[in-house]
Amino acid sequence: MSVLILALVAGAVTGLALGALGGGGSVLTVPALIYLLGFTPSAATTASLVIVTLTSATALSAHAREGTVRWRAGALFALAGLLPAALGGAVSGLLPPAVLTGAFALVAGLAAVRMLRPSPAATGAPAGTGRITGTGAGLGAVTGVLGVGGGFLAVPALVNVVGLRMRAAVGTSLLVITANSLAALLARAGTAQSVDWAVVAPFAGAAVLGAWDGKRLAARLSGGTLQRIFAWALLAVAALMLLDVVL
Repeated sequence: MSVLILALVAGAVTGLALGALGGGGSVLTVPALIYLLGFTPSAATTASLVIVTLTSATALSAHAREGTVRWRAGALFALAGLLPAALGGAVSGLLPPAVLTGAFALVAGLAAVRMLRPSPAATGAPAGTGRITGTGAGLGAVTGVLGVGGGFLAVPALVNVVGLRMRAAVGTSLLVITANSLAALLARAGTAQSVDWAVVAPFAGAAVLGAWDGKRLAARLSGGTLQRIFAWALLAVAALMLLDVVL
């Protein structure tokens, strides 16, 4: 199978997961780039940031039209993560491939476990500014180093820490993810890792289109069923990546 077809298929599956589940689908991007398309871990995290930025910005515009983005709360959360995201993006290229792969596998496993747990309930009141900025900074660092959007972390944080309702948290998380991913990507602009646009462009395009199909799929099938299937598949991917590091 040609690289172009693989990129289109992988992008479509990633976008489908993003559209159907709201958060967490982007963690498929890095393993797909490494194991299907032959990217090094460092190059994969850089390419993933391009894909995540484009798909998140597209989804953000749709949620903004629906009025589900809380701009003030999202801006505070995102601003706290910009510097850690940029620092993480700069540090990522210096880490050994095995460290990046192992760290990503652990985060993917965390995402899977988080999806298998019940969704958080809104607390009704935001936490203090210090806790909000601390949580936002932590999410920014994860995005910068590993090249993931972090929706599986951002959504529950916006619910439990910021006090948003679930629907608003999903829309607002896209603002946070877009800002953090862009900051991390700009921090990598001066590094030796170049983006292979012949692969990344069709991957990103397919992901954007797949996200719209995923949104329609979510309306037809049980969200809980889709999330459990994806979570178990992601857990298997995480286990395989850890085995790759160990062996």
